[in-house]
Amino acid sequence: MAPKPNVLKKTPKSLHRLVVAATVMTVGALSAQAPERGPSPAPPQDLRAAIARLGDIDYDVRTKAARLVRRTEAPQAVPALLQAAQEHADGYVRYKSLVLLTGFDDPRTVDQMIEVLGSPNDRLREVAYGYFERFPNPGLAARFLGALEKEQGEFVRPALVRALAAIGDQPKVQQALLRDVMRGADHFRSTVIEALGDFKRTYAVPRLVEVAQLGGPLQDDAALALGKIGDKRALEVLAQLQRTGGRTLQPSLAAAICLLGVNCGSHLGYLQKVLAFADDNPGYQELVRAASFGLDAVAIQGSAEALDMLFTAGIPSMDPIRAPLALSVAKVALRNTPLMLEHLAKASDQRDAIDLLAEGFDMLQEDLEEEHFFVTVRRAYWTAAEGSSMRRLAEQLIGKLDF
Repeated sequence: MAPKPNVLKKTPKSLHRLVVAATVMTVGALSAQAPERGPSPAPPQDLRAAIARLGDIDYDVRTKAARLVRRTEAPQAVPALLQAAQEHADGYVRYKSLVLLTGFDDPRTVDQMIEVLGSPNDRLREVAYGYFERFPNPGLAARFLGALEKEQGEFVRPALVRALAAIGDQPKVQQALLRDVMRGADHFRSTVIEALGDFKRTYAVPRLVEVAQLGGPLQDDAALALGKIGDKRALEVLAQLQRTGGRTLQPSLAAAICLLGVNCGSHLGYLQKVLAFADDNPGYQELVRAASFGLDAVAIQGSAEALDMLFTAGIPSMDPIRAPLALSVAKVALRNTPLMLEHLAKASDQRDAIDLLAEGFDMLQEDLEEEHFFVTVRRAYWTAAEGSSMRRLAEQLIGKLDF
């Protein structure tokens, strides 16, 4: 698959935020106008023009266009987005229309997603598989398994694997995923291992134990996956690796054992010490990444303590250790949005915490997951009482993350 065009990804955000603040609806604009209370009608010509601008080369124009579409009433926005996803001449507009469509929770979306599974456009297939990860459809298992034999898109195959892992424990799905743990490029194998852990597929424990014992670049992935699954059969192997494994493996092992519910406090304390050591002693970037990713795995499973450690280390940090911490914070926001909002709502350093989160979003390439984060925050904003802490937090997030 051809690389995703940089001009349409997130890296320009930091360069444009001052302009965005002046040209699109920001926190100041929100407070200056009548408060938003939910989706509203849009002039049809404005909606059509906004959808056409979703692929504009100018970041500010794209952002303002998406904002208008997101805030249009579903009975008006959904048919327009469906038409654009099917017919628009610009492939990127079709892609963004499909992503935005998922935020409206319309029953017609599933049929559109099934249709684009056969599209030659990699981006569209990626969105469709991502949708079926969120809304598993066992009836599509045979189709997904057939696609697995030929799909090699760099971003599409991982989305397909996650859609399969979400389906459940059908024997043929099990066989295919267990086979792919051991075959293909390490990048693709890593996505299979992660998916099996994220969906807690207990049937994969023996195979993941095998990978964890082999050593190599997938050892930490396997260890974390075993922790996420939560089957204590893995504990003996993980404890042995703590005694014999290399230094860079130890943070993943600590996180995995914590996820199994064993001495979690001491293992989180170790991860916190690793980050502090790396901050004081340059040259330990591998340890930072491992500790950061271990903490985000624990936080995604619901640990407020692990999330607090990421922010405590990340807010005062500078690159090169800041980047993995920001990325981990963003991952938690996407995969455990309620925990993230709860933390931010009561954070004393809320502005700095949101800055760190925004930096992580800049690095992500997860448009579909980000869209659903945006949906959650918008709904929180619309339903929160005027002047409440959640209303103020949502305003800040809307302004900072440009949605």
